[in-house]
Amino acid sequence: MTTEALDTAVAELPLDDPRALAAVSLIWREAHLLDSRRYEEWDGLWASGGEYVVPIDREATDFASRLNLVYDDDRMRRMRVERLTGGFSISAAAAARTVRSVSRFVVTGREDDAIEVCSAQILVGYKREETLVLAADVTHRIVFTEDGPRIARKIVRLVNSEDAVTASGFLL
Repeated sequence: MTTEALDTAVAELPLDDPRALAAVSLIWREAHLLDSRRYEEWDGLWASGGEYVVPIDREATDFASRLNLVYDDDRMRRMRVERLTGGFSISAAAAARTVRSVSRFVVTGREDDAIEVCSAQILVGYKREETLVLAADVTHRIVFTEDGPRIARKIVRLVNSEDAVTASGFLL
């Protein structure tokens, strides 16, 4: 790797910024909780007013005026967690087992109390004797509160977002 390429890589994930490292650590913790189906703990990672979005249009930025696969505020996210943990819905009765890998972290925005990190996610899910592989570009907006870093917004831009989507039984 050339010195210039190394300088660019360090600038994209500034290792001397403890907020960047805290954000990446939170994102990895989130992945672990989701793969472990610890959805209530996952919900605890969110800041008040946090948005969880899976847009159909990968280029969309105004999610409120567009059709999305998922567009959850606090209330909707908690209802989704209830369905996954309650045992009364098809998604809970046959929940998929998942393993995800999150990598390629790039800091794309910084403010005094927040940082934006883009990454790549590969998720392998297994449900009803079928294996599903999903790839996505993910953007997390992490805010720093008195209680530590929290997810203020998570946007999951699936590579195949415009294809037919079947009920998955897991969170992205």
